[in-house]
Amino acid sequence: MLALKQLRKQRHNWLGIVGGILLAVLVLIALFGPWLGLPDPLRGDLRARMAAPTLSWSGLGAHPLGTDQLGRDILSRIVTGSRITLMIAGAAVLLGGIVGVFLGLIAGYFGGWVDRVLMRVVDIQLAFPLMLLALLVVAALGPSLGNLIAVLALTSWVRYARIVRGQVLAVREREFVLSARTIGATTGRILFHHILPNVLTPALVVATLELARTIVLEAGLSFLGLGIQPPSPSWGRMLADGRTYIASAWWIITFPGIALMLTVLSVNLLGDWLRDFFDPRQR
Repeated sequence: MLALKQLRKQRHNWLGIVGGILLAVLVLIALFGPWLGLPDPLRGDLRARMAAPTLSWSGLGAHPLGTDQLGRDILSRIVTGSRITLMIAGAAVLLGGIVGVFLGLIAGYFGGWVDRVLMRVVDIQLAFPLMLLALLVVAALGPSLGNLIAVLALTSWVRYARIVRGQVLAVREREFVLSARTIGATTGRILFHHILPNVLTPALVVATLELARTIVLEAGLSFLGLGIQPPSPSWGRMLADGRTYIASAWWIITFPGIALMLTVLSVNLLGDWLRDFFDPRQR
């Protein structure tokens, strides 16, 4: 009932609704891209090299968003790249969230030297430029898919840890936690059965905002050549390839940039909506 009441209160937040719908459409396109009948994103055709965008679906010029410098279909590469980008960003946010929430629980519940050590690690990482950290780790380990997900997760766990730790400091002194301690509940049961459900809401909001940041960071690494490696399509790599032809074939860089912008914008709008939805002051 409370959730329905909150939804009614937030029904006028049309920007959040638009962001959620747009993100859902992008996810559906990414999931069902292989069944849309688009050309092979890896297959080039030098006869159609740098073909301008056209609405015709017949003959050699059947490329709604044009082709790149190798004659590959831009639309097909954007759709395939969206699937790769969302998979990497989603996996990194999930991994970083699990690690960050767990360490935040530990730091907030036990306090003492455990809290001090973990929070100093968080402070050090927050003071370090994230892009530089990602560049150093990827350059050292190599630009593979697994390494890329691990690096992106490494840059995101600290925000979960800091926020969850603050929530745990307040929740651990609540009556239901004290009662669980009194009856002899184990530490694991108190942490995961009593405290964790009460600190997941802010972590969920952070996850949406982290998803947008991770998408941009992945695109930046791919733009610099340390993300998804050719010939696999990546929005960041498409931007890097298209900058050379920006004067003669503007569509090569414009459409991947628009796709990246719309995705990040939709995630941010949804994150703002969730923040307002879960804000106790709105209840």
